[in-house]
Amino acid sequence: MSENAVDPDRRRFLTGTASVIGGIGAGLAAIPFVATFQPSARAKAIGAPVEADIGQLEPGGRLIFKWRGKPVWVVRRTPEQLAALESLDGVLRDPASSESLQPEFAANPWRSDKPEYLVLVGICTHLGCSPNFFPSTDAEGMGSDWQGGFYCPCHGSKFDLSGRVYAGVPAPTNMEVPPYHYVDDTHLVIGELEEGAA
Repeated sequence: MSENAVDPDRRRFLTGTASVIGGIGAGLAAIPFVATFQPSARAKAIGAPVEADIGQLEPGGRLIFKWRGKPVWVVRRTPEQLAALESLDGVLRDPASSESLQPEFAANPWRSDKPEYLVLVGICTHLGCSPNFFPSTDAEGMGSDWQGGFYCPCHGSKFDLSGRVYAGVPAPTNMEVPPYHYVDDTHLVIGELEEGAA
């Protein structure tokens, strides 16, 4: 074979090798671009579930946690507060919570998995203010039908101790119940349902 003759096997080998190396290079160059489509650690943290320790929560009290940049309230209701919920159906806009944003397990009068504990996003459904917590029945200015609950100072919306809105106030719907599940008797995870739950 002369010096200037073309070796087809060698040409195929060099072409194949160049193609493989080019493909690897293109793949490595694409990694930073593909990585930009993944949420950042900060974005993951904002939407990540939050574990809440409720072991020190006294009956009639409230703890506040932060999830997705919003306050989430955990209220431990007394037996008297739970009993009073049934007497409010006539003054509430949506007593059965049929128009509420909540997990399926919260479609009940106490709007929770365990009647004693209420878990709510602490934001009024009218314009996003954060209501005040008035758990006692003798809260000044709340009216004779007040059995404890939440009052929004921005525009006067009232909610009972299940986060159900009173009729005749600006808020259009009951307060939101976020997804959550219990890890044990004193810990719950806010932001995700138990596996298999709706």
